[in-house]
Parts: sequence; C-alpha cells; structure tokens
Amino acid sequence: MDIKSKEARSYNMSRIRSTDTSPEVTLRKYLFSRGLRYRKNVRSLPGTPDLVFPKYRTVVFVHGCFWHRHPGCRYATTPATNTEFWNQKFQDNIERDRKVVSELSDLGWNIITVWECELRNPVRTETCERVCAEITGNPR
Repeated sequence: MDIKSKEARSYNMSRIRSTDTSPEVTLRKYLFSRGLRYRKNVRSLPGTPDLVFPKYRTVVFVHGCFWHRHPGCRYATTPATNTEFWNQKFQDNIERDRKVVSELSDLGWNIITVWECELRNPVRTETCERVCAEITGNPR
C-alpha cells in the first residue's frame, strides 16, 4: 500500500521531467562551452535521443539510474510497494533501450549513454570530458 494518496502520488509522478533534466543540462552546458553544437530531442530518430550531433553522426542519451536500471548503481532501487508493476516497467524500459540502440546503430549512428550518477560531483567533469572526447574522436 502506498503511503501517499492517489492524488499526491499522481502529482509527484507528474513532476518527473523527461527533457531538460539537471544531468542533461549539465552535460549540454559543458559540451556547448567546448564548441560542440547539437540538436535536442530529435523525434525523427528512434528513441528521441537527448542530444544529437549530426556533424559527428553521434547521439547521446542521458539516462536516469532509477528509470533505466543502471547496473550496480545505488540509485537503481526498486520501490517496496507494487513491485510486480515496477519490475515489469523496468524490464520494458531496458528492452526498449536495447531496441533503440540497435535501430540507431543500424542507421549508422554512434551511441553514447551517460548515466545520471556520472554527472554528479565528484566525477562530473571527468564524465563530461570523456563524452566530449568520444563525440569528437579525440583522446583526452
């Protein structure tokens, strides 16, 4: 049983953003400051990537550890209530992510996945540098 009312839970869930999340904005600001230009949330591509770099034929997904089940991450917890629903939801998300990566790869795109926890301090700068190098093909 949920400790919140149906209305309160609905309100909480409605506040969860799918675009312009804090980790996504952090990465975007860093990459923009390094001269990289991108498109946001391109719907014409499978999975609507968070960032698309047409010049480098590269897409970036900034995944939330909870929703996309980052293996071994302390933020990838399963709620104690309604576990059957959540386990199915997470499995569906993982399967959809695999399908999207496969489709983009078949279309010739390079795919970079960045996890939410990788954009928290103290590893934020290191992660941003790594992603920048992966996009441009330049080693750090």
